[in-house]
Amino acid sequence: MSSIVLGVSGGVAAYKAALLLRAFTEAGHDVRVVPTPGALHFVGAATFEALSGNPVTTDVWSDVPEVAHVRIGQEADLVVVAPATADLLARAATGRADDLLTATLLTASCPVVFVPAMHTEMWLHPATQDNVATLRRRGAVVLPPAVGRLTGPDSGPGRLPEPADIAALAAVVLEHGPDALTQDLTGRRVVISAGGTREPLDPVRYLGNRSSGKQGRSLARVAAARGADVVLVAANVELPAPFGVRVVPVGTAEELRTAMLAEAAGADVVVMAAAVADFRPAASAPTKLKKGSAGEPTSVPLVRNPDVLAELVTKRAPGQLVVGFAAETGDDAGDVLTHARAKLARKNCDVLVVNDVSAGQVFGRAENAVIVLAADGSAVEVPRGSKDAVAAGIWTTVVPRLAASSP
Repeated sequence: MSSIVLGVSGGVAAYKAALLLRAFTEAGHDVRVVPTPGALHFVGAATFEALSGNPVTTDVWSDVPEVAHVRIGQEADLVVVAPATADLLARAATGRADDLLTATLLTASCPVVFVPAMHTEMWLHPATQDNVATLRRRGAVVLPPAVGRLTGPDSGPGRLPEPADIAALAAVVLEHGPDALTQDLTGRRVVISAGGTREPLDPVRYLGNRSSGKQGRSLARVAAARGADVVLVAANVELPAPFGVRVVPVGTAEELRTAMLAEAAGADVVVMAAAVADFRPAASAPTKLKKGSAGEPTSVPLVRNPDVLAELVTKRAPGQLVVGFAAETGDDAGDVLTHARAKLARKNCDVLVVNDVSAGQVFGRAENAVIVLAADGSAVEVPRGSKDAVAAGIWTTVVPRLAASSP
């Protein structure tokens, strides 16, 4: 169990902090909520106390013998400020200590994550951007805000990401430190495929695979948190879209191919994490094929689907990095890495992320472990962890190659 300080500043998005608090406590963490006085205009202290089981104060004059303004920050394993308003970011950047939250930020030696939420004009103002740059330079993680509906009819960048996204990214920082969400993809355009294609036999049945799309979705979420402009081509992925990610839904291999070729134009990185069906029925019946009827087939002829990864490699622009995925099992012809290295050479992609899917240990699971192979012969093992943590490890391995491949 980790000790998390949840800072809440005075914005209307403070109501989401209650949901984030619940996510942290359900994950087994001990959470101390430290709101600003303004935050309590939106959510009462009783709500935070009931959900956390800990007392809530806003100033350094409460419970003086505890020396809370020092002790809370010293004992924390992680500090998350959500929402972080423009005012809070300014006070944190200038080292103010005029309430319990900013005093806690000055005494915390653990990783600190700020999750901004404000109107678009405030987020884009040079003063706010300078404050964000200052906090990042000092080692804090400042997530980019989501884009969407704000207070009233306004819409744009400045929306607080959903609590599930914040909790998942906070867990990555808690496990691997702030470098896991460094802003090394800022200004980069990333296109990722995820999920599994389905090839219809009739309106009811299809040929498919067991891919849930969770790892591809995590790659998209972490890339967005690291500053990238992300497009996720999602094949039958029944998961909510990560914040900061544009989703293009597809169903079949042909639909995925069309979407990926269109979106890959101008991308800096293309990641083929989707499990694309190798074959599809030669024909799809317009009505259900009923068992025992005259139309029941005695066999189902198959035709080969296009090799989307290979086509993306042949059509890549100069400097574009193409990352493939390989879900492998060992057999009499070789082990997982033997087959993966052969696939890397055959596909001619820059990087191949290898999953050992023996005994169903990857599909639909919350955790993963991969090996990242590169065309230069290197192999980097990303140890078992949450799929978001594995995604962070993959990006940490891939990004230096992206910089090296730039023209």
